[in-house]
Amino acid sequence: MTSSALVPSTPEPCADRIAEVSRNTAETRISVRVNLDGTGVAHLHTGIGFFDHMLDQIARHGLIDLDVDCDGDLHIDGHHTVEDVGITLGQAFARAVGDKKGICRYGHAYVPLDEALSRVVVDFSGRPGLHLHIPFTAASIGGFDTQLTYEFFQGFVNHAGVTVHIDNLKGINAHHQCETVFKAFARALRAALARDPRAAGTIPSTKGSL
Repeated sequence: MTSSALVPSTPEPCADRIAEVSRNTAETRISVRVNLDGTGVAHLHTGIGFFDHMLDQIARHGLIDLDVDCDGDLHIDGHHTVEDVGITLGQAFARAVGDKKGICRYGHAYVPLDEALSRVVVDFSGRPGLHLHIPFTAASIGGFDTQLTYEFFQGFVNHAGVTVHIDNLKGINAHHQCETVFKAFARALRAALARDPRAAGTIPSTKGSL
């Protein structure tokens, strides 16, 4: 007679980590869809070409399928569009990651691009916090106000409930500086969101919740 203890149990199917969020205000109308276990496919329309290029880095290097559509008040400037996309994307991440059981939780990455080098460290802590140091060498990149980089990440961390440290360590070209930041952010997200096979079904915290 075969002992039931010797029969391996069938693992539970992995839950889809997909979320859709819409956010409409008097300043912006935004819809976001994320698949945290995607292949890096992106469909992006914010009306700011360089910002779309940076969001594409998150998708491509984070292996996150990402749809973002934003109709914002660009006749004023890009502030509300960039900040509100950060907020909505953060909300979508929070929904998609769920209770965080089995994830690695922490991730970090260094990414170079020619003379530029950036480091990003991510903790899906449940506590929003942002440290950002990017000594941009130009005030704008292709119509994108470099100050809005902070507004995007602040909106994201506040609504995703994550702690993020961003440091541009070297850089002369502002395009390179910004691109290394977004690529490193993507790679850090990818590492933090990865499922840890040794911790399946457990929450990575001594508190028992995140």
